[in-house]
Amino acid sequence: LTTCAPVARQGIGNGQPETAQTQLRVMSYNIHHANPPSKKGVIDLEAIAAVIRKEAVDLVALQEVDVNIGRSGNVNQAEALAKMLGMHFYFARAIDFGGGEYGVAILSRYPLTHARKVPLPEEAEPKAEDRVVAFATVQIPNGQRIRFGSTHLDVLSSANRLQQVQTINTIAAADEVPFILAGDFNDFPDSPAIAALDRVFQRTCQTDCEPTFPQHTPDRIIDYIVFSRTSILKVLSHQVVPESYASDHRPVLAVLGQQRP
Repeated sequence: LTTCAPVARQGIGNGQPETAQTQLRVMSYNIHHANPPSKKGVIDLEAIAAVIRKEAVDLVALQEVDVNIGRSGNVNQAEALAKMLGMHFYFARAIDFGGGEYGVAILSRYPLTHARKVPLPEEAEPKAEDRVVAFATVQIPNGQRIRFGSTHLDVLSSANRLQQVQTINTIAAADEVPFILAGDFNDFPDSPAIAALDRVFQRTCQTDCEPTFPQHTPDRIIDYIVFSRTSILKVLSHQVVPESYASDHRPVLAVLGQQRP
């Protein structure tokens, strides 16, 4: 990705006038390296692409993405999905695995700049798998800019997850543009980590939310879309997409708009 000079902030960012209402369709999707749970060893990247394509999303946060790993055919899955969907992408390695890299990614209908990743702490359980948050600046219509991030928090330690959320909170709290974050947070809505997240971010669903995992008979909420409380974004809709073939998680979809000042 090339880094471009910053552009003027307007629209969703700070309440300045805009010519049209801006809406963003945002998805979080743990893709299980494109291995359908019902088909051991099979890779079906087109099935993942089809889910995203059907929902006509603008921004997608992906988790469990393989890049040049033998088990998935030595394919850069982030790049391949971007090509299938005609989107921009950024991949962030979390760990080396199977001869390649494994991590999270961003897909965007709009150009990406200033992409970066930040390693997340794991002091409470240092033997846990390394985790990262990836984010980039997204240039959306009318010259507006937002930050969009993808992450996959630790599965082993609730204390690690709390530390990881606190790190993400610090990044978002220092940002001057709206920050949308999505991912597999591996924790429940009433957990300490999500309570900490709520201090800086607003979840797109806060009551009577549908579960996201496992895919066939989901019984827990661990995948989220959130946005910075200091922004003037608002939730227009939120749903868990009833897709049970392509991955072991169901995708989460939210439509965000702008609150009028």
